[in-house]
Amino acid sequence: MATAPKEAANTIALEEIHTEGLEPPKGQKTFTVEEAVETIGFGRFHIALFLIMGSTVVAEAMEIMLIAVVSPLIRCEWQLQDWQVALVTTMVFFGYMVFSIVLGLLADRYGRWKILLLSFLWGAYFSLLTSFAPSYIWFVFLRTMVGGGVSGHAQGLIIKTEFLPTKYRGYMLPLSQVFWLAGSLLIIGLASVVNPTIGWRWLIRIASIPGIILIMVFKFIPESARYNVSTGNNAAALATLQRIAKMNRATMPEGALQEPPKERRGRFKDLLHPKYLRTTLQIWIIWLGIAFAYYGVILASAELLERDLGCTSRTPPSENAGPVSEESRSPCYCHPFGPSAYRTMIISTAGEIALNPLNILGINFLGRRLSLCITMGCTALFFLLLNVCTSSAGMTGFLFMLRALVSANFNTIYIYTAEVYPTTMRALGMGTSGSLCRVGAMVAPFISQVLMSASFLGALCLFSSVCVVCAISAFTLPIETKGRALQVCMGSPGASPCLQAT
Repeated sequence: MATAPKEAANTIALEEIHTEGLEPPKGQKTFTVEEAVETIGFGRFHIALFLIMGSTVVAEAMEIMLIAVVSPLIRCEWQLQDWQVALVTTMVFFGYMVFSIVLGLLADRYGRWKILLLSFLWGAYFSLLTSFAPSYIWFVFLRTMVGGGVSGHAQGLIIKTEFLPTKYRGYMLPLSQVFWLAGSLLIIGLASVVNPTIGWRWLIRIASIPGIILIMVFKFIPESARYNVSTGNNAAALATLQRIAKMNRATMPEGALQEPPKERRGRFKDLLHPKYLRTTLQIWIIWLGIAFAYYGVILASAELLERDLGCTSRTPPSENAGPVSEESRSPCYCHPFGPSAYRTMIISTAGEIALNPLNILGINFLGRRLSLCITMGCTALFFLLLNVCTSSAGMTGFLFMLRALVSANFNTIYIYTAEVYPTTMRALGMGTSGSLCRVGAMVAPFISQVLMSASFLGALCLFSSVCVVCAISAFTLPIETKGRALQVCMGSPGASPCLQAT
């Protein structure tokens, strides 16, 4: 059935109209997607996209943070040792690592929208299955598959980045942390009510509901106009841009939308091209270290609360102390979180937004590199401060600041990575970085849940040292992306986009 032009404009999220071979007449004005995005400016479309994509972050945070609040319960139910509890988190991020590369490659070839939808369907399905896991082995396998699905959520950040005008990226992208905070607080709040009453299996089922609901609103998310143009689908890109201009009550640039030179897409070797080699290697180091620190803080907080690994537990036992029970000596003893533990987790988690205003100012005025260097250096310092013998309130304060700093680190590196690569390899760049990120997350549980029990100071020194290395890598990054237009295709890292308007 024929579709009217107006109806086609209203279904730009799903339309794929190919116009290969069409070129604007000589002398006619042309414009690029970058110029159209800047001309249209920020408006109602971006607010709607921000809320929808932000909701995907809520769902992702709930799935990732879930392990921290169910670990004490599965430890008790299946009588697990420390390494077995740590392995659960490690395998979640193993799934994330493997699928990050695959989904990033597919997103650069077949589109961000399709992969984002696929990842939500995948994650919701296996998350629900996890709640019926009959054994520890099944639980580990199913959470690994959930990690694979969650890895595709990064395409939502790419879609947001590719639609935002340059001057708003440094402000709007860090605000996405509000949604991660909301998801983290929501799962902790639910756990405090659901775990003691109807159990962790129902907690997992309830946590999967936001992801299922979001699948229903995916038709309102448009495919990236930059992606469509880079694949020669100019008509769909133009329809998308016209829809955005209409929603924002803005005007389009004069002329015809010009197509960039065709390049092969999603090639891994492009990340290691001499023009991007140093940037890619340093970004990978930073992603690995940031994830190591971030999930190290989360899991260390849970261990500190579950096992009382604070300074009181590091002092030698008194000679007059009573006998130690066999249960407390067992590596698989049951000690579920109490109300005070959940309260401390909520307070420390709230720290993830505490430095957001300063982080936004630093990103936009100091630049991405220096801002990341400063926050990584402060993260190293606060890891060491955890060894200071202080009160429960003091420990909560240190955890609060650590969560604020590691959150700021993630904000900055997400923005930098999305900005530094051109459209033809942006999703692959994010995917491979996400994979290296998960290597750090895979190692973190064995430091926070195994080594920390044996050597508290040794674990803290390791976390701090990694943060120092990341701070140096951030400071020496070869490209500063502050105020830099997004590149369409591969060119010199420091140059403007390879296609200019005529």
